[in-house]
Amino acid sequence: MKILANDGISQSGIEVLTEAGFEVITTNVAQEQLANYINENNITVLLVRSATTARKELIDSCPKLKVIGRGGVGMDNIDVEYAREKGLSVINTPAASSSSVAELVFAHLYGGVRFLYDSNRNMPLEGETHFNGLKKAYAKGIELRGKTMGIIGFGRIGQEVAKIALGVGMKVVAADKYIEEANVSVVLFDGQSLNIVIKTLSVEEVLKQSDFISLHVPAQKDYVIGSKEFDMMKKGAAIVNAARGGVIDEVALVDALDNNKLSFACLDTFENEPKPELKLLMHSKISLTPHIGAATLEAQDRIGTELGQQIISILG
Repeated sequence: MKILANDGISQSGIEVLTEAGFEVITTNVAQEQLANYINENNITVLLVRSATTARKELIDSCPKLKVIGRGGVGMDNIDVEYAREKGLSVINTPAASSSSVAELVFAHLYGGVRFLYDSNRNMPLEGETHFNGLKKAYAKGIELRGKTMGIIGFGRIGQEVAKIALGVGMKVVAADKYIEEANVSVVLFDGQSLNIVIKTLSVEEVLKQSDFISLHVPAQKDYVIGSKEFDMMKKGAAIVNAARGGVIDEVALVDALDNNKLSFACLDTFENEPKPELKLLMHSKISLTPHIGAATLEAQDRIGTELGQQIISILG
């Protein structure tokens, strides 16, 4: 049977599937040509990430498809229920990239509190001529230790963020409408662990208490954070979105930065991907990455292997 990994798959995933007798194709087919390619090449399994969509039209056009897999967590680019109604198996890898996303959150936060996102822009331009001026401009950083980390969405990734925050010495508060409390286990290098029970609060309470907010919620119809929510936050707080574009009202975000309600923001996802708004890209208080939360070598290996194992269990 043939598998099309249209957005790529790790070598570890290819090896798992090849050893089980599957043919893995990693050709990247344009979205408008995808249905024809699947049918002409007798593809049984379609694997996607965020770049490729699998909507009703594609599903209806490809009767030989048996499995659609998403390398990662969110499946908002797949019509999941419709596919399952048609008898397809729809799979993803919700746990494989959790640590990678959490580490990116803190890469942004550490860069934010020490102005790295801005100094890395200005040092190449002015480091030789205005070194002392830049040194003075970036000399008012703060530490994360002792501050309050607010997490909205307390599933796998949110809990991974909590583990790092606890290790840093931060207080953690969290909100999740489906989880009342979570037992967060911080595993040390030698295998010892520290278990902490965190009871969730309302979103409003988390916004009011937190020095830093990190979002870990799926894409949804309405904004999770807009003008009303920014008004609830502490003056000088900061926010990170490494979840999905569209959960933050980006116009309200820019307003909150411009009026100094927020000290900085960190964005890995955007409403208009792959063409984020220029106001965001050029803003001096925004730390930016191009939707790379799950893009570590370790996560890609785990994703590929996990997808392979699930496909084998379904079709093997």
